[in-house]
Amino acid sequence: MFDLTPGERRGAVLLLALCALGAGWDLAHRAPRPAPPVESMRLAPPPADSAVPAPASPARAGRKSDAGPAVDLNAAGVPELDALPGIGPVLAGRIVAQRSAHGPYHAVDELLGVRGIGPRLLERLRARLVVTDTARSLPAAIVHDARSAAR
Repeated sequence: MFDLTPGERRGAVLLLALCALGAGWDLAHRAPRPAPPVESMRLAPPPADSAVPAPASPARAGRKSDAGPAVDLNAAGVPELDALPGIGPVLAGRIVAQRSAHGPYHAVDELLGVRGIGPRLLERLRARLVVTDTARSLPAAIVHDARSAAR
């Protein structure tokens, strides 16, 4: 079919050999697929009566504990606020500065006015925060009317 000279045949064989060698190199040095991360595997939770505690998630290992007593926004200082998960010393200082500049907090939702606290962080903190009413001696209706007038 093809009339190739001996030199052309040697060139074609050399070209095919180089292609095969390159393909073999690529297959041998192909990057291995990474194993899926362990935390993405879903494991069945331990039975409720199990005495073995659930292992700590590696993603939460460096975080501050979510458990603990409730922190009063109107009485807590920087160290108490810094102990909350997701709050560092700078953000704790901002919370105290906001309280100093605008008066006591009336609701946990007022933390959204502090730079650095968004809805997600607020929801994480909500169970750990309380706001004591600074005007406990006044009837609730008077306190509510005074707050409405101030806004």
